[in-house]
Amino acid sequence: MYSIFFNPKAEKQFKKLDKETKKRISFFLDRIRIRPFFHDIKKLVGTRYYRIRVGKYRLILDILQNKLIIIVIELGFRSKIYR
Repeated sequence: MYSIFFNPKAEKQFKKLDKETKKRISFFLDRIRIRPFFHDIKKLVGTRYYRIRVGKYRLILDILQNKLIIIVIELGFRSKIYR
């Protein structure tokens, strides 16, 4: 099972979200801990990062397969996350 960590920027963004959105994102993160590539995770072109869609939000992830670690790099609305 993978461990999930937030970088400081992502943690700050997560704390600003409303309670319902936090709950939804936490649910998705718990689901991907077991088999991350089974879900709607796609590799971002030209980087080593991945993204997962949670409603209107996108999470940018770094998945370290050899260490079984998922790092949440950034999260936010689709219109702002890829800038």
